[in-house]
Amino acid sequence: MQSSKTSFKNMMVAPHHLAAKTGSDILKEGGNSIEAMIASAAMISVVYPHMNSMGGDNFWLISDKNKKVTAIDACGFAAKNASIDSYKKQGLNEIPSRGALSALTVPGAVSGWKLAHDFSAKNLGGKLPLSRLLYDAEQVSKDGIAVTNTLKNNLKSKLSQLIDIPGFKEIYLKDGRIPEVGDKLVFPAMSKTFSKLIQNGLDDFYIGEISKNIISDLSDLGSPLSKIDFNNYNASLVKPLELKIKNTKLFNLPPPTQGLASILILGVLDELSVLYKDDVDFIHTIVEATKVVFKIRDKYVCDPQYMSKDVNQFLSKDYIKNLANEINFQIAMPWPEASIGGDTVWLGASDSYGNTVSFIQSIYWEFGSGLILPKTGITMQNRGISFSLDLDNFNKLIPGRKPFHTIQPALAQFDDGRVMSYGTMGGEGQPQTQATIFSRYAVQNLDLQEAINQPRWLLGRTWGEETTSLKIEGRFSKETFQKLKSMGHITEKVRDFEEIMGHAGAIVNKPNGLIEGAYDLRSDGAAIGG
Repeated sequence: MQSSKTSFKNMMVAPHHLAAKTGSDILKEGGNSIEAMIASAAMISVVYPHMNSMGGDNFWLISDKNKKVTAIDACGFAAKNASIDSYKKQGLNEIPSRGALSALTVPGAVSGWKLAHDFSAKNLGGKLPLSRLLYDAEQVSKDGIAVTNTLKNNLKSKLSQLIDIPGFKEIYLKDGRIPEVGDKLVFPAMSKTFSKLIQNGLDDFYIGEISKNIISDLSDLGSPLSKIDFNNYNASLVKPLELKIKNTKLFNLPPPTQGLASILILGVLDELSVLYKDDVDFIHTIVEATKVVFKIRDKYVCDPQYMSKDVNQFLSKDYIKNLANEINFQIAMPWPEASIGGDTVWLGASDSYGNTVSFIQSIYWEFGSGLILPKTGITMQNRGISFSLDLDNFNKLIPGRKPFHTIQPALAQFDDGRVMSYGTMGGEGQPQTQATIFSRYAVQNLDLQEAINQPRWLLGRTWGEETTSLKIEGRFSKETFQKLKSMGHITEKVRDFEEIMGHAGAIVNKPNGLIEGAYDLRSDGAAIGG
């Protein structure tokens, strides 16, 4: 049985082995966890281009040696020229999911790297220059990447949506066909962008030469984003959500992310104090907790400046107790239709100085908007399609407003001194998988790697799936499927190791200095200790 990787020095976890190696190399050279994360985040934007890019957003949770937790929100806002009226005048009742009009929010990822790098230098003694942190990404984008199975499969399933978007087929098709696993793809324009970031600094993405090239391409292609949007954007430090449950303090990102849902599910499970006598009990309880929490998420969570309620009122003991009281342990409650998907990468890093980072980066759907900017090689996200063009919708499109985000990294500090960073990609599945992995490790006391290896499930949509059934991996027993159906769950059996369940990962720092790392067998990842 595969078990967790361990080290007394450092640990890097990523869903692609080259991104994990890049971060691990930085740690071995004396870099801290933030510096390792920047390097790994840059690398994975190259080797997993269908899931993230410099044209996307990211979020950070940083736990320092004193257990102080800092959060970074690098979510871009809607363009000044993106309004409900501007889309309606083009005969649209919803924002197109692909193409230039879906690229309506400023990419915040690079600004997130910049803020984290500054924080590292000021607070954690970071000294490594950008020339080192971005070097691997610069070189690999120039020399080429090997096509992975997940990249090939996503090209195959989404090509009909993307092939007519300018520049897409020129990058991803080889002689007009989808590349095979192991074929080489090169990104020369992206490599030049990394070179300019090294030369001019990360701010160049928003106010310099790179910014001019981005804006020129966006204008030519028809995106509503403009110079003023890029010039006015900066990632920000935000107060993380906190919730104390038995023996643990949980942390996650506040709105506009669905971090509230992830933290509330664990709050509800803690209130129920279920012992999970079998797989049916385990799955049913987490699924039902997910349902009651998603009702809150889908009604209230959006840009915090526009929320009708203070997010902290949902974290009160009485509120969580009332949510727990809605759960029936014998019968599945009806599940409403939902349409939240997304492709994402979670990465974790722990250094020898006592710092831990939980990090997530995304372009929303696979390949985002599909728009690849010719001068820079950047794939623009389509996160802004989560906005509604309905004037009465609580998440309606407003210029300058931040979009709702499914992505959110998680972190837990146990009363016994352990610190756990964990997360996954997978749209609707993220809060569910976070709850599952945490519960298997912290409640059922499984080995960290086993907590991720164990079969999983997903309620709702992800990766463009059309059904909102309870998708369950085939490794669960026949009796488990039958019992869940008898309780009213609409189940759908999927493969034994199904990629839609997400690419999860986790790191645990123990008081004695031991660090455990685990990655998802559903990914191309690795956990590498120093």
